Amino acid sequence: MPNGAAEHHILSVLVENKFGVLSRVAGLFSRRGYNIFSLAVSPTEDERLSRMTVVVDAESAPLEQVVKQLNKLINVIKITELPPTGGVERELMMVTVKATAAGEVIEVKIAKDAIDPDDPEMLEDLVLAAVNNALHAAEAAMQQKMGPLMGGLGLGL
Repeated sequence: MPNGAAEHHILSVLVENKFGVLSRVAGLFSRRGYNIFSLAVSPTEDERLSRMTVVVDAESAPLEQVVKQLNKLINVIKITELPPTGGVERELMMVTVKATAAGEVIEVKIAKDAIDPDDPEMLEDLVLAAVNNALHAAEAAMQQKMGPLMGGLGLGL
């Protein structure tokens, strides 16, 4: 873009953590012909809310128009534009972890081409997140299978 202007807008959108909100936001961008470079969604500390980080093409999506359209969605709580120069962009790698219901990690797979040898902390954080997700999934699966057998007594985990 001319004069070194940003080629994209980065928006942090706080939304209600409800079924269909992601679909509504993505549909809004699609209907308006806005090109999404990146979209990430995760719950916040408050389980009622999620944060969407949306990176949009600046040419296809004028910032003021995007914000106005997003504000029309009832599930949108707050929109914040993040300056492109104030953040760090990274590609994430794939970490797969298998764990038993007892919490024993039995396998860790890491995409080798995505490892940055100069950033071991990032690798540690990603592996830790993957392990936690695997343990939560294993516990949920066990609860689902064993819950009816326990007759509401709880599993004590």
